[in-house]
Amino acid sequence: QVQLVESGGGLVQAGGSLRLTCAASGSLFSMFATGWYRRAPGKQRELVAEITTGGSISYADAVKGRFTISRDNAENMFYLQMNNLKPEDTAVYYCYGRWGISAHANDPWGQGTQVTVSS
Repeated sequence: QVQLVESGGGLVQAGGSLRLTCAASGSLFSMFATGWYRRAPGKQRELVAEITTGGSISYADAVKGRFTISRDNAENMFYLQMNNLKPEDTAVYYCYGRWGISAHANDPWGQGTQVTVSS
């Protein structure tokens, strides 16, 4: 099974940038979609961004124009570039993969990385 490991979280001031990386233990080539969720304290989990093998990309309205998702199948990694960070972006960020169009119990998830944005 493919395992995912995030890195790149941390503490940053508002207006700053961070780049999250998700490294896969196996090939991403046949994985239909990869992306990022986040969970802020006291809030529900939120889909931040997703990219499919066909190159389709979607973003949450709250991050459009500030975050960029990308994927490197050759390196089995994908990324979330976060610019102009705001305090409301503070959350634990999780990367995930989806083998098919619909979610499945076997879809891999990362362990989460904390992003904290100070005002």
